[in-house]
Amino acid sequence: MGFIENIFNAIGDFTWGWSLIPFLVVLGLTFTFVSGLVQFQFFGRMFQVLYGKQDPRTAGHVSSREALLVSVGGRVGGGNIAGVAVAITLGGPGAVFWMWAIALVGMATSLFECSLAQLYKRAEPDGTYRGGPARYIIFGLGEQFRWLAVLYAVCLIAAFALGFNAFQGNTVAGAAEDSLGINRIWTGIFLAIITGFVVYGGIKRIAKVADVIIPIMAISYIAMALIIILLNITSLPGVIWDIVSNAFGLQEAVGGGMGAAIAQGLRRGLFSNEAGLGSAPNVAAVAYVRHPINQGIVQSLSVFIDTIVICSCTAFVILLGDVYVPGAEGINGVALTQQSLVSHVGSWAQYFLTFAILLFAFSSIIYNYYLGENALSVLSTNPKAVHILRGAIVALVFIGATAPAATSVFFFSDPMMGILALVNLVALTMLFPIGLRLLNDFRQQLAAGVEHPVLDVEKFSDLNIDKAAWSDVK
Repeated sequence: MGFIENIFNAIGDFTWGWSLIPFLVVLGLTFTFVSGLVQFQFFGRMFQVLYGKQDPRTAGHVSSREALLVSVGGRVGGGNIAGVAVAITLGGPGAVFWMWAIALVGMATSLFECSLAQLYKRAEPDGTYRGGPARYIIFGLGEQFRWLAVLYAVCLIAAFALGFNAFQGNTVAGAAEDSLGINRIWTGIFLAIITGFVVYGGIKRIAKVADVIIPIMAISYIAMALIIILLNITSLPGVIWDIVSNAFGLQEAVGGGMGAAIAQGLRRGLFSNEAGLGSAPNVAAVAYVRHPINQGIVQSLSVFIDTIVICSCTAFVILLGDVYVPGAEGINGVALTQQSLVSHVGSWAQYFLTFAILLFAFSSIIYNYYLGENALSVLSTNPKAVHILRGAIVALVFIGATAPAATSVFFFSDPMMGILALVNLVALTMLFPIGLRLLNDFRQQLAAGVEHPVLDVEKFSDLNIDKAAWSDVK
């Protein structure tokens, strides 16, 4: 076992330490500038999905808004509560600035990966769609790259569907035990039952559940942070100055100074918002939209919500309090966030955070399940395989919740995510010219006065597009 762990640790060091983060940053900057700052051009348009009138043709399909909320639910998780605290502890307040920066760049990466997932999606007999990196590798790059799609699918199942779901169950059970005194086995049973109910309903039920719990989750957490900010409004300018000055080395909060701030900010930001990692495109592809760029724009918003909004809430809660001491060792992770909340509004806040962790974790569980199911469809079309996966995930959520040390078995999750991210980034690099074609087509229609651009598959007849998936968009 020790030998196997060493192998996966080496893979993790290579992907997350030496190749993945520079690749993500360089590619994100390239996409941003070559596309003409696309994420800023369409920033206002991103919010239309939240309040705009729903297209009646989405009846029977997963809507763009539902797909957005499922992906927000997946992106928003422990990284937004514990990960931000770790970034601040190890990188100082300046890490928050670099989290913001990588999110703004990552919005472009997310736009292109999700647009390509839409373009190459396939229609299913039940009226739903399937897509994602595995399919844009197969149908965009060609059958000779199917092995790359298979590698991606295997890593996606191992990392998200299996490993991360056990972690989520463990996180919820630990929080419930620490703050409420609930035995882990009861939390495990509760999580397993509700997980089974949702995942056996398929993507449509997942989308409906996300449409309810994600707004509650996000709004309640943001509201709590806003209350704390208002209670400490006079200290806010000083905190913002600390973030900016520490980010550029004007003041040193921790050992390593500016370098530590950049490293922690980029790493935690990328880990939290998942832009470019190849997970969110699996969900983006299921939505009914008239043009692939539409959903790409919408998915950029989920990166913004995850990092610029939710992660900032955690950062301000910590930095406006007196629990965090720059450079000092001690409280870290979720405990730092929890104790900071308590210092602001009282001991009841620990129960609020437990509730928030429950919603964050459960939304991630159902998101991770769908990623696994979608990846499995690339490997097997046997219906029994889906039932085995569903049963395995329900069991792993229970095991992760009930056994405090159980998640140590899933040491392979981060390295597997590193591999699938590299595979996705290689595919994105090769398919970027097609992404630009889509973007130029979208812009041309807008310039011609078309308020809601529509994909004309005949303009892209040289590509392996499933016409059945775009037959009713006009």
